[in-house]
Amino acid sequence: MRTVKPDDLLLLLTRTMPYGKYKGRLIADLPGNYLNWFAREGFPPGELGKLLALMHELDHNGLSSLLEPLRKKSFGS
Repeated sequence: MRTVKPDDLLLLLTRTMPYGKYKGRLIADLPGNYLNWFAREGFPPGELGKLLALMHELDHNGLSSLLEPLRKKSFGS
């Protein structure tokens, strides 16, 4: 796994999917099967691809819950 910067985790909670079936949904809230599809077919280039790959890594390894304290702290949810 690549080195993760704290800002990368925040981006998962602020960036939305710009296209496709889940357009407008936060990257942190994308379903695992969608992230798995990208892992098989290839992540898009640039920041979006890096964020999708990071979210896939977290989801695949059962670490998505690590985002919850950050989500609550940042957004008061």
